[in-house]
Amino acid sequence: MKLEVVGANKLFNARDTTLAALDRINLSVEEGEFLCLIGPSGCGKSTLLYLLAGLETPTQGQVFADGQPVRGTDPSRVLIFQETALFPWLNVQANVEFGLKMKGIAREKRAEIALQLLGMVHLGSFARAWIHELSGGMRQRVALARALAVDPAVLLMDEPFGALDAMTRDMLHGELQEIWLNTHKTVVFVTHNVREAVVLGDRVLVMSPRPGRFVAEHRISLPRPRRIDDVETTALTRRISADLRLTEAPGYARAD
Repeated sequence: MKLEVVGANKLFNARDTTLAALDRINLSVEEGEFLCLIGPSGCGKSTLLYLLAGLETPTQGQVFADGQPVRGTDPSRVLIFQETALFPWLNVQANVEFGLKMKGIAREKRAEIALQLLGMVHLGSFARAWIHELSGGMRQRVALARALAVDPAVLLMDEPFGALDAMTRDMLHGELQEIWLNTHKTVVFVTHNVREAVVLGDRVLVMSPRPGRFVAEHRISLPRPRRIDDVETTALTRRISADLRLTEAPGYARAD
């Protein structure tokens, strides 16, 4: 199993109280799987992603990667945020090369890898552009290329397209599917958008309100590439949205 979470709880101290973010989380993610996590705001989706990344540790339980306990961050697991955190003083190519430079890769090899990845995300002609010259969607593509440059086994994506307009988001859905089909990376993708989850995921897990637990699982077997306006996508979106609405209903109670 590529990633595994066993009996994980996560508590945060907030002023004079203790906040329970996750409750009894058990999760297995297979190698090469594209898993999407959805749920109400504040349900712990991002917290779970940070546990997988090694940025947070569970209050109780364990997290494993390739069968080994996660005890911190590792370059084999890369986290991509909604805010791209690109370096404005570097051009596009230099941003993509940054991780490779930190690893001591020779300049010629860095350039070769960066240009190949920029071609993959359809930004080959923008290698010398500055970050402020790019649209939001283009910046997110640069962030994706930078993450892929260090060849991680796992991509952990925290609502990376949430701030983009619908047209740009739809285009990036297609590009991300293409990249995933070509690279076979393991992806865990957090989103509020059910239709986005159906378009991208092999499997969609629905989380309850805080403290977050898994309350529904949907396996997506639609052929790829998928489009957000496909009839089959719309039908599955309705089904998963119904589960999500149940968790948001007044008086919702989870079964133990």
